Amino acid sequence: MTDEPDPVPSSTAAGARSLKTSPDLDGADGQRILFLTGRLAENAVRKVVDDVRQQVGFEATVHVLPISVAALMHADWVARKLDIDGTYDRVILPGWCQGNIDALSQQFALPFELGPKDIFDLPEWFGGRRDVVDLSRYDIEILAEINHCPRLTDREILDIARHYRNDGADLIDVGCLPGERWSRVGEVVAMLRDEGLRVSIDSFDRNEVEDAVAAGAELVLSCNATNREWLPQLGVEVVAIPDTPDDLDSLDETIDALTAAGCPFRVDPIIEPVGFGFARSLARYYDVARRHPDVAVMMGVGNISEMVEVDSAGVNILLAAICQELGIHSVLTTEVINWARTSVKEFDLARRLVKHAIDNHTLAKHVDPQLVMLRDPKLKEFGDEALARLAASLKDPNYRIFVEGGQIHVMNRDGYWRGQDAFELFDAFTSQSGPLDASHAFYLGYELSKAVTALTLGKQYQQDQALQWGFLTIPEPSALERRHRRDKSDQ
Repeated sequence: MTDEPDPVPSSTAAGARSLKTSPDLDGADGQRILFLTGRLAENAVRKVVDDVRQQVGFEATVHVLPISVAALMHADWVARKLDIDGTYDRVILPGWCQGNIDALSQQFALPFELGPKDIFDLPEWFGGRRDVVDLSRYDIEILAEINHCPRLTDREILDIARHYRNDGADLIDVGCLPGERWSRVGEVVAMLRDEGLRVSIDSFDRNEVEDAVAAGAELVLSCNATNREWLPQLGVEVVAIPDTPDDLDSLDETIDALTAAGCPFRVDPIIEPVGFGFARSLARYYDVARRHPDVAVMMGVGNISEMVEVDSAGVNILLAAICQELGIHSVLTTEVINWARTSVKEFDLARRLVKHAIDNHTLAKHVDPQLVMLRDPKLKEFGDEALARLAASLKDPNYRIFVEGGQIHVMNRDGYWRGQDAFELFDAFTSQSGPLDASHAFYLGYELSKAVTALTLGKQYQQDQALQWGFLTIPEPSALERRHRRDKSDQ
């Protein structure tokens, strides 16, 4: 594939190594550092390196090797072409550089290392501006409900349960159908328990609940005046709810009955959807905490994420923050409607983020971008001058694509085209550069499609790289990586 990405985004002195794995960044002050790059990326590398040099306090030299696309460097080639003139403490290679980097360190008696793949990541990579954050801690338990279990096959139930577990669920809630007695509930609970899963049962039917508990269900949803006489006899924890959402007196009566019976319980004052008393129902959680300060509380967050026509990640982070601040240590959610199809994973990430923010009294910002899916945390741009300079320097027919300033920019040796309509751009550059074969047309069509998406949403576009969708990102091998694989397989 000749239409590979230009090195400007990826041919810097850099490889995509995070702060967690970067070498001794704090010791850069006063060091003499040599940055290697190629001809086309020279201007961008010099600008970014100079900015970082002033911030961190090291001495920097940018050395341009005789290659246009620095991303195509190989350690063996560098060993032949590099002549180090001066004394340095370390050498930073382009992140795409392949081959044995340790051999370079031995040959030149200097530490060689890969930097970030994107030159614009060099400030963070080098400045160490973000601390490594431990997001392993959380104290909100996730119950993930499988809705309408009687309508599903065992295979479907097991697949959903495994999916929930893999996405962070702590308990699998088996949802039954009101008014329909399910004779197989015990078998299904036993099947889930055999899978090593913790299980709760969501039913008011006595037979269903008894069968589920006998098979290993450890929690019953829910308990109110209709079943509080017999439910404590089962010896498992229950979720106490009011008889009607705004009747907290009935909740108090159920709490008293369960306490007298020695039955373990948590309470759910019931969060109501927007349009049906959402804010008022939030206030009930404050009221219950005041009435029963020592009682564990649960919130059915699916009542909001499933009932508001909006992408669910933002909803889940706000609900997680509310729960964390109010001391609500369990939630019930589900993934029925399409816009909430990843709610379990979202809440798992959210509970960790809010735990960190509240425990450390810090903003839940610039910590972990996995919940930033529609747009990106920040955009990095070269600017009109740098793009024009790059376009003027091109000597080959390969197309380079950028998204900046509300436009898609396409350039090669034959010209520089910009606009917002991918079809018009394609017609413009092919009319000047000539027709394309099928593989090149497919490649450019694919890249221009990503560019239009990035332009529409305000996302970062980097040619030949996957757009970032937070934890939903599906990595795609670049044309460069495919070339390396082909070359290796041909050897």
